[in-house]
Amino acid sequence: MNTAAALRSLETVGAALACAREFGVPRLDTQLLLEDLLGRPRAWLLAHDDAPLDEPQQGRLLDWLVRCAAGEPLAYVRGRWTFAGLELQIDSRVLVPRPETEGLVDWGAEVIVSRAQGCRQPRVADLGTGSGAIALALKSRCPGACVVATDCSEDALLVARSNANRLGLSVEFRLGSWFAGLASGSASSSASSAADTFDVIVSNPPYIAAEDTHLAALRHEPRLALTPGGDGLSDLQHLVRHAPNHLQPGGWLLLEHGHDQADAVAAMLAAAGFVERSMRPDLAGLPRHSGGRWLPRS
Repeated sequence: MNTAAALRSLETVGAALACAREFGVPRLDTQLLLEDLLGRPRAWLLAHDDAPLDEPQQGRLLDWLVRCAAGEPLAYVRGRWTFAGLELQIDSRVLVPRPETEGLVDWGAEVIVSRAQGCRQPRVADLGTGSGAIALALKSRCPGACVVATDCSEDALLVARSNANRLGLSVEFRLGSWFAGLASGSASSSASSAADTFDVIVSNPPYIAAEDTHLAALRHEPRLALTPGGDGLSDLQHLVRHAPNHLQPGGWLLLEHGHDQADAVAAMLAAAGFVERSMRPDLAGLPRHSGGRWLPRS
């Protein structure tokens, strides 16, 4: 379909929905785009199939449909995404937060609440924060917690800080790869002090294997946030190995991983000395989140 023909097929809401089908864009995605374009809710769209789109609106919608048809995530096209009840600004500098990651937030919030029962302010670290999704969701649910979030990408931290400011949530964002951002002036990421130990460390690190065929469909998202290369386990191994140096006694490490990596992560946690190890499934029932509690050996 050429541009002129495509524009003619976008003259009304109903025509736009029909045209989007030709582009292969799902109906719900198109409705969300029309919501943004017209400032109207979906219920209104359903009752106004014959509502006209003017030429600037047609041009803008056509651009969006072309981008969606090329595989660009809807979150990037819209510039925003809802995660754990928070509307985040999202663009190609960061990974699009997945619904399954909300399970990691649920688990983290449970642990934070239990750690807060001693009347001490729980300290939480989110490593590899990206858009700030996990850190901000935890701060929203547990406002009394002190939340620190790190990322090795300055661009990602710009997005995260913008989200925090817009949502009015106080999270401390630090530049650094994994534990390096928590060092608080320590000589290395393995050195720790009372100031950089935490009750809960959470992370959704890159874990897709380099040869995984799914990576091709994710080409619009930052590759650094998707895969560490190799078998996909190296960042998970790094987090498990070094987390004890940054956890309070009795603190928890909670990780997201691939559905086929649960056994490998469980073995890592056991080898590192974590106790009360457990796994939680995602929304599809797949093994997605693993964690354990750190109790120093006496």
